[in-house]
Amino acid sequence: MTQSLVDSAALTVLDDVVSRARKAGADAADAVMVDGRSVSVGWRLGELESLERSEGADLGLRVFIGKRQAIVSSADQSPRALDELVERAVAMAKTVPEDDFAGLADPDQLATDLPKLDGFDPTELTADQMIEMVKEAEDTARQNPAVTNSEGAQAGWSSSSVAVVGTNGMNFSWRVSNTSLSCVVLAGGGEQGMERDYEYDTTNYVDALKSPAEIGRKAAERAARRLGARRVKSARVPVIYDPRVARGLIGHLLGAINGSSIARGTSFLKDKMNQPVMAPGITIVEDPHRPRGLRSKPCDAEGLPNQRRNIVDGGTLTTWLLDLRSARQLGLAPTGHASRGTGSPPSPSATNVWIEAGEMSAEDMLAGVKEGVYVTDLFGHGINGVTGDYSRGLAGFWIEDGKLAFPINEMTVAGNLKDMFMNMTAASDLEMRFGMDAPTVRIDGMTVAGA
Repeated sequence: MTQSLVDSAALTVLDDVVSRARKAGADAADAVMVDGRSVSVGWRLGELESLERSEGADLGLRVFIGKRQAIVSSADQSPRALDELVERAVAMAKTVPEDDFAGLADPDQLATDLPKLDGFDPTELTADQMIEMVKEAEDTARQNPAVTNSEGAQAGWSSSSVAVVGTNGMNFSWRVSNTSLSCVVLAGGGEQGMERDYEYDTTNYVDALKSPAEIGRKAAERAARRLGARRVKSARVPVIYDPRVARGLIGHLLGAINGSSIARGTSFLKDKMNQPVMAPGITIVEDPHRPRGLRSKPCDAEGLPNQRRNIVDGGTLTTWLLDLRSARQLGLAPTGHASRGTGSPPSPSATNVWIEAGEMSAEDMLAGVKEGVYVTDLFGHGINGVTGDYSRGLAGFWIEDGKLAFPINEMTVAGNLKDMFMNMTAASDLEMRFGMDAPTVRIDGMTVAGA
C-alpha cells in the first residue's frame, strides 16, 4: 500500500528509519510521525490572559525481534539522533518479554485505496484574529446583565500531518486541521447563588465555526437560566439528556466494546455480540470517511482498511472495536480500529460515531414527561466498566407536565448501563458538529437523588 495525501518528506524520513532498523537486526518495524503547529489564545475580563504557539514533529519507531517489540520516540530527527533511536529500540526489543499477539499486518491485509477526507483547511488563523474572536465572545457574554464573572474565552487553531511507514509495505499520510472557540461565564451571586456554564464549538474549517457572538451569547444564557437552582427529593423518573451530554452515552458504549476490554473479560457487554444491547429503535453509526469529520482517517493506524458500519443496528450489537493484537487474542478478524501515538503501541479506538436521529421531536419528547429531569451537565466519572453501574452528579432542570419547571443541581443520576441502553429513545434533533454526536435522548427508569 503506497499513497500519500501530503508531501513526501515525512514518508522519506520514516522509510529511512525503518530501513535502518532492519539493518540493525530488527525482523520488522514501523514508524509514525506527527508534525504539527498550533496557536491558542486566552482572554479573561477584557484582557489577554495567554498566547501560546507551538510547532514540531514527533517520531516513534516500533521494532520487532521475533515476538518481542519495543517502541522509542524522539523529537530530534538529526542523523545522529535517528541512529541512537534505532539502536535503543533494537536493544530494548532483545530484552523485553515475548508477546504472542504482537506483530505487523500481513501485506495482503493493508488498505489499497485511501479516500480523500476533506479534513484539512489551508486557512491559518493569526494570533490577532484569534484575539478578536475571544474578545468578541467574552464581551458578548458579559453584556448579559445576569453575568457577574467570567472564566474567559479560549480559541485554538492547529494543523498537523500524520505519516506511517512499515516494513510490510505500509506507506501513507494525511493532513488535518482544527479550529475551536469556547466561553465560560458565571451568573448571579449573593443569596441567589452563582452558576457556571459554557458554550463551545470545534471544526476542521475556519468558516464553519460558530460566530464568537453566538458562542458568548449562548454561554451567558446557559449560565443565567441555571440561577435559583435547587434540589428535589429522590425519585425514579424519566431522564432526558441534552445533546451535549447525550454524547457521553456513546463513549460508555465504545469503552464496553473495546477489543482490549473484551479480551480481558472486563466489559459488561463481553457476552453480547449479535444480541440486543439497546432499545430496538436505536442505531449507532461509525463513519471513518465522513467528509470534514473531526475523527476521520483514511485507514487505521496499522494500515488496515476502515469502513462505515452500524455498531449497533436496531438495538443489536454488531461488532467489537479490534486492532490486530486484540483480534488475535480473540481469534477474530481485525475491524480496522487501531489508533496510536508516537510513544505507544496501537490500541482500539473508534472514529466518527453518532446515534441516529429518531422520529419524535425533542419538544414532543419533553411534552410526554409528567415528572422527570432534563440534564444539561454531568460531573464525576462514576462508571464501572465491568458491571455497568452508573452514577454521576448532574445539573439541569426539573420537568413538570412536559415543561422545564425550575433549575436543579447538587443531585445525582444513577442506574446501570445495561438497563439504560435498553430504555433509550432518541429524538429527531441530531446535529453533526463533533466527532461524537447524539440527539436529545430519553431514558426511562433512572434514579435521581437529591434532598
